[in-house]
Amino acid sequence: MSVSDNLNKVKQHVPSHVTLVAISKTHPVDQIMEAYNAGQRVFGENKVQEMVSKQEVMPKDIQWHLVGHLQSNKIKYIAPFVTLIHSVDSLKLLVAINKEAVKADRVIDCLLQVYIAEEETKFGLSVEELTELLESEEYKQLTHVRVCGVMGMATFTDNEDQIRKEFKSLKTIFTNLKNSYFPNTVSFRHISMGMSGDYAIAIEEGSTMIRVGSSIFGHRAYNSN
Repeated sequence: MSVSDNLNKVKQHVPSHVTLVAISKTHPVDQIMEAYNAGQRVFGENKVQEMVSKQEVMPKDIQWHLVGHLQSNKIKYIAPFVTLIHSVDSLKLLVAINKEAVKADRVIDCLLQVYIAEEETKFGLSVEELTELLESEEYKQLTHVRVCGVMGMATFTDNEDQIRKEFKSLKTIFTNLKNSYFPNTVSFRHISMGMSGDYAIAIEEGSTMIRVGSSIFGHRAYNSN
């Protein structure tokens, strides 16, 4: 099946209130353009350099989301155009994003990455660290970042009960944060959870944003240039 066929197949299962982020990392521009020509406008990349090189040559109405781990020294390259950073896992990183956003004269939307899995390899903040971050004076002084919700990755497992439990916990964390810190903030509305293997469960558990790559583009072409 072609990229556009795959995309349309995925879209059939995505309700209108859920944003589909097409994860285009490692895939060439011509494949991404096939998704673009089929109506997709939101794309996610893992690496800053790859996002920048694609953004330079692709249509300017694309919304670029950074979904991978972000190093502070790379923020300046994406600050002028990135739509949403999913992977903020420390106050230090949020402060660094704010600094580059000031230089770029724009407010950058961010999600706080929450650790929900039972795998040590995943990044993310604990509930205690989230509370500490949001209650800190340093956070309250940030003028050029906007926290719009949370992101989480479930454990890589075939156990659907475990995946569902982890997604439920992220929804609960989101609700608690919303009630405690963002009760009147309309922009705090996103729960980014669910990937190619588990997005159906994620949507059932309240996801507003899914990150789907291989179901659209096929398996990643690591060696392609």
